[in-house]
Amino acid sequence: MSRHLEILEAEVLKLPPAERARLLEKLIASLDSDQEVELAWEYEADRRESVLAAGAVVEISGSEAINRLRLRLQSE
Repeated sequence: MSRHLEILEAEVLKLPPAERARLLEKLIASLDSDQEVELAWEYEADRRESVLAAGAVVEISGSEAINRLRLRLQSE
């Protein structure tokens, strides 16, 4: 590891957890810079939002979704 990187790492570790998390998200996003993939995810998010807004599906909580998946897996 270069000296510059060691200094940067030491400074980053001094940040509060929330700021480190935000920095981590930005670093990960910088690695996932495939524009085609990003556009596909944006399209999918917009499509799901439209379906939800149209009332074609019913919104449920994350915990309810997990419970339903567990029940489905148990019955298989």
